[in-house]
Amino acid sequence: MIDLSQYDITVETVLRNPAPARLYEEAILREKGSVISDVGALIAYSGIKTGRSPKDKRVVEHPDSKEDVWWGPVNIPVDQPTFQANLERAKDYLNISDKLYCIDAYAGWDEDNQIKVRVICARPYHALFMNNMLIRPTPEQLENFGEPDCVIFNAGEFPVNMYTKGMSSKTSVELNLETREVLILGTEYAGEMKKAVFTLMNYLMPKKGVLSMHCSATNDAKTGESSVLFGLSGTGKTTLSADPHRQLVGDDEHCWTDNGIFNIEGGCYAKAINLTRETEPQIFDCLRFGAVLENVVYDEKTRHVDYADVSITQNTRGSYPIEFISNVKVPCVAAHPTNIIFLTCDAFGVLPPVSRLTPEQAKYHFISGYTAKVAGTEVGVTEPEATFSPCFGGPFLVWHPGKYADLLADKITKHNANVWLINTGWSGGAYGEGDRIKLKYTRAIVDAVHSGELVNAASEIDPIFGLSIITECPDVPDEIFVPKNTWSNSDDFEKTANKLASLFVDNFKKYHEGVSSEVIAAGPKVSTSSSA
Repeated sequence: MIDLSQYDITVETVLRNPAPARLYEEAILREKGSVISDVGALIAYSGIKTGRSPKDKRVVEHPDSKEDVWWGPVNIPVDQPTFQANLERAKDYLNISDKLYCIDAYAGWDEDNQIKVRVICARPYHALFMNNMLIRPTPEQLENFGEPDCVIFNAGEFPVNMYTKGMSSKTSVELNLETREVLILGTEYAGEMKKAVFTLMNYLMPKKGVLSMHCSATNDAKTGESSVLFGLSGTGKTTLSADPHRQLVGDDEHCWTDNGIFNIEGGCYAKAINLTRETEPQIFDCLRFGAVLENVVYDEKTRHVDYADVSITQNTRGSYPIEFISNVKVPCVAAHPTNIIFLTCDAFGVLPPVSRLTPEQAKYHFISGYTAKVAGTEVGVTEPEATFSPCFGGPFLVWHPGKYADLLADKITKHNANVWLINTGWSGGAYGEGDRIKLKYTRAIVDAVHSGELVNAASEIDPIFGLSIITECPDVPDEIFVPKNTWSNSDDFEKTANKLASLFVDNFKKYHEGVSSEVIAAGPKVSTSSSA
């Protein structure tokens, strides 16, 4: 039990860091629809919102941090009085509960860059989720926890008054950088809490010269060499970081300090759509007792989960402690990365399977954060559609993307890291004409990156994108490396390549004020002789 009266929360029964088994009992008793799966995971439902609400995210505009924040559609300002009014609304809702849950835990495995997080919520499912996602304290650490560095007030069951100044709907997720308070109203999607912590780390860490990264990370237990993998949804980041020959440092959020890299989280939050033991054995076997399965469909009689059923949402997820992974590296820290890998699923079919980037190109492609949707993935998408997310995590940035790119380039140069752009998408034509690059080839490329075989491999320069295309790799056929040579019609290739290059150039214009002319020049060159 814990007294929360310092927050004007007067509920008498507040369970502090209850055991997962106790949270199971609470969820079954108190939450509509919560059940236990046939392998012991807690199945819970987040209500109407089954994903994040980025348009409802707000950051308090304060004189002390105003000049630091990259204001715009990612960071929409809210004034202090409005934040305070909404915070009081959240506390009022929490105060009418007969029981609350408090999770005190850590973000960041590096003690020098760790923050203490307190989560106050009314749903056992939310408490178990954050118990999984944060770094769980030992009994001694919990006893000496003291005052937290960040407090999350999750009143997501209760809507915001949408007529309050600056609100766009009945949902609001607000962050105060000065007080390090987060309030959640109008959404019960648990991922909002996880990403609120990451957003705060994305503000605090760069102030200390530490690069916060939306990426996965692996480690070679024999050599001690680490790698980080960036990539948007569908690029293969989770699949390729689940490498049986390497240790997993983390799957989603990391920081790079002067001493190496560390995982921010104490758990994993994996997509569960179409999950099978054959395709993702690590994730599949982790979704057992202690895990939370979110918005999945199950058989009423057997409690067996049907991961192919997306009738509730395509964004089905599973949350579990990182220790559930057999080859995890605990503590989740590693040496400076030897290799930085940017993953893209290029559905236009014009980027090479692997290329090596200069520091300026690394900045450019890091800020661009490119991948492509394919026809049929969303209503109205009938041909490849470019998607750009700065630093491969645009919704969670606080500073201008150039700030993170500068930190990345500085650390790449200081620690002599290799930077690679790997295309896991199409070859021989765009989606619908060509074929997706075989996973076994991509795995062979990643293995060769880790072994160092590609550092001195033969290469040639792409005339449009300026990339240093690697043209040989063990266990990968030579004919797939140069994209133009895989297309049956070279004119079609030129038109498509120039179309994608134009999209890159147009997208990057919004970042010109925050980057150098050398970085701008590292982008693709659109040919005026080819009509897009």
